[in-house]
Amino acid sequence: MATAAHFLSPTRRCRGRLLVLVLLLSGCERNEVAAYRVPKEPDVSLPAVAATAPAATPATAAADAPNPSAGRMADTSVAAAAGPGLVWTAPAGWEPKPLGAMRKGSYTIAGDAGATADLSITAFPGAVGGEFANVNRWRGQLSLPPIAESDLAAAVTHLSSNGLTFTLVDLAGAGAASPQRMLGAMTPSGGAMWFFKLSGPDALVAATKPAFLDFIQTVRSAAPVAP
Repeated sequence: MATAAHFLSPTRRCRGRLLVLVLLLSGCERNEVAAYRVPKEPDVSLPAVAATAPAATPATAAADAPNPSAGRMADTSVAAAAGPGLVWTAPAGWEPKPLGAMRKGSYTIAGDAGATADLSITAFPGAVGGEFANVNRWRGQLSLPPIAESDLAAAVTHLSSNGLTFTLVDLAGAGAASPQRMLGAMTPSGGAMWFFKLSGPDALVAATKPAFLDFIQTVRSAAPVAP
């Protein structure tokens, strides 16, 4: 059985379709989807982390630097010379004591009223700065100002014994309270510089000076002398 739509004219059928289309479009406009643009978050710049290298520690003294009143040896970054190198004969009253890491010889000299002085013997490869640098290093240990190189000749004496030549210094420390004194001798031997240092109370070191000079003259090479 035919419906009423089949009896509509083509013109009316077209108009009906247009009406349906218009209604559909109107519905789409009411349900339109809104699109929103979300602004991009700004990049956050993190603070740069600085890579800090550990501070270098200052270099230590080339030779032993004991406190004159304590007779102790400071740490050193310079290796001690290998082998015995030199030998000596210490006075009977000098008491040997442990050598420690750097010392080739170590003695205590006793004086009156419990006073003591320290005798250290060390050796280091090479010239260890030479006479001028080492004299000023020793002066610094007694809180004395450095001398000019032009004053070196007047500040030292020389002694030759057993084929060795020693540079000698006699230094009196500054300060009225418990003044200190130092007798030092250095000599090159076997590619190393040898140091002989007597330090302690002024009066005791001054009284020991003759024995110290006699002791220096006993120092000799440990190697056998060729005929």
